[in-house]
Amino acid sequence: MARLIWLMGASGSGKDSLLDALRETAPAGVLVAHRYITRAADAGGENHVALSEAEFSRRRESGLFAIDWQAHQHSYALGIEIDFWLSQGLDVVVNGSRLHLPAVERRYGAQLLPVCLQVSPDVLAQRLRQRGRESEEQIALRLRRAEEGAPACCTMLNNDGPLSQTLDHFLTLLSEPAA
Repeated sequence: MARLIWLMGASGSGKDSLLDALRETAPAGVLVAHRYITRAADAGGENHVALSEAEFSRRRESGLFAIDWQAHQHSYALGIEIDFWLSQGLDVVVNGSRLHLPAVERRYGAQLLPVCLQVSPDVLAQRLRQRGRESEEQIALRLRRAEEGAPACCTMLNNDGPLSQTLDHFLTLLSEPAA
């Protein structure tokens, strides 16, 4: 059975870097989906499909999203193409959200593999400061949110070390047969 791999982690944990690396090295049968976001394409961060609020609403109303949600003053969605890819037996990796995991669990059930990318607080603080997008106050808020911990159902993946090491561990995880 094909799996929807819902990759979660705190802002700054390295999800975007890991997904970019995976796009270059994904084994046969694994695809990385792009999210649709009402954020400019050149805003930094993940490789996504930028939509205006109006276009996002039209696509939602037309049933073109498998799942959508609101966060950080933006709208996010995964296109219904992921359902087609899953039906073709392909594993699909997506940049997910902890807050929206319950909705994804309801929709995908046994096909869902939640993966939590973890980094230690010191590493996370360093990465957030290096990217230069947040104030110290915003960094403190992100660090507190990261302390909330991962959902119990998550397969844990540590990203304190080099990205290549995390990618190797992720590829090993992806090569394991679905339960």
